[in-house]
Amino acid sequence: MTDNRFDLDGTSRQILRELQKNASLTNQELAERVGISPSPCWRRVSELRSSGVITRTVTLLDPDQLGLSVSVFVHLSLQRQDQASLKEFETQISQRSEIMECYLMTGESDYMLRIVVHDIREFRDFMIGFLTALPNVSNLRSSFALSQIKYTTALPV
Repeated sequence: MTDNRFDLDGTSRQILRELQKNASLTNQELAERVGISPSPCWRRVSELRSSGVITRTVTLLDPDQLGLSVSVFVHLSLQRQDQASLKEFETQISQRSEIMECYLMTGESDYMLRIVVHDIREFRDFMIGFLTALPNVSNLRSSFALSQIKYTTALPV
């Protein structure tokens, strides 16, 4: 470990690349793809989990298949940026399933949110009923995604 980073060799990097493509691979399949035997493959994956490099395993869903085809990026500013105000805002935001991502930002806005909903009406209701009702919110700017050009959950390892 150096600088809070886990040192990865080529085999561990290949394991991570394969798991990011398909986390449902069996240990046998993963070992074959990276060119090592199953036992050391299992040890490496276990080490990557215990070290925190692999944080969790999830199933990715197709938003269009679920009718969640509207993605909105919201730039939001707060009236006050003190620690208590930021924490209160982040607590409220983290409880809403429509908010897929939330980033504390530098620049013109304090936060950027990615929100996924079924339609514009649902976004309007979410914005009026939730976002503008939050204490301390001073400014909202929304941009609707017209099409998704690239989307990945895979980190460049």
